[in-house]
Amino acid sequence: MVEKTKGRKEEVVSREYTINLHKRLHGCTFKKKAPKAIKEIRKFAQKAMGTTDVRVDVKLNKHIWSRGIRSVPRRVRVRIARKRNDDEDAKEELYSLVTVAEIPPEGLKGLGTKIIEDDEE
Repeated sequence: MVEKTKGRKEEVVSREYTINLHKRLHGCTFKKKAPKAIKEIRKFAQKAMGTTDVRVDVKLNKHIWSRGIRSVPRRVRVRIARKRNDDEDAKEELYSLVTVAEIPPEGLKGLGTKIIEDDEE
């Protein structure tokens, strides 16, 4: 889906995705929607970046929980950055950091995956 070549999971890269939370949370109990949304974002990042260590930014967590536990946003635009682990005792050499991305004024419809070359913000 994301990378066709094998063995390319070692490079540090940053991408923007639109995650449709509405279809991932369909049929979920109201009082479990926001926690399940965070778990689904983690699952998406694991699959997209190929790392088991996924860290969700505080701003993204606040964005998901901003309308309460049951009124989760239908779609969310996220930036997933695969970074090197600086800890010596870390099990994984790479981790994924998921942050909320700015939403364009025309909305989220029609936006595809965007690769960000300029990783330094």
